[in-house]
Amino acid sequence: MLPQADIESTLERIKKHQDVLGYLILSHDNRIIREFSALPDSENQHSVYAKEITELTAKARSVVRDLNPQNDLTFLRMRTKTSEVLIAPEKEYVLIVIQAITKDGV
Repeated sequence: MLPQADIESTLERIKKHQDVLGYLILSHDNRIIREFSALPDSENQHSVYAKEITELTAKARSVVRDLNPQNDLTFLRMRTKTSEVLIAPEKEYVLIVIQAITKDGV
C-alpha cells in the first residue's frame, strides 16, 4: 500500500486537472471512502455512481475472467456524450474519476 502522503498528492493532482469533474474512492462493500466533486448536488450523484459503477465493474471483471480465467480487470474506461468515467479496481478499493469531454475530444 502507498504511503498516505503519496495518496494525498495523487488525489490533489487528479483534483487539479482542469477536466476532472470529480472522483470517488469506494471500498469493496460499496461504501464511499473519499470523494471530490466540482459539481453542485454531487452527493446524490456520487451514490448513484457508486452503486452503478460497482455493478458494472463486477460484470466487466466477470467477462474478462470468462474470456480468460487467468486474467483480471485492471482498468475500465467508459465514454458518454458529455463525460468520461475512468475506473481502476484494486484489491482494497475502486478509484473512479469522472472527467468532462473537451472540444478536442479528450
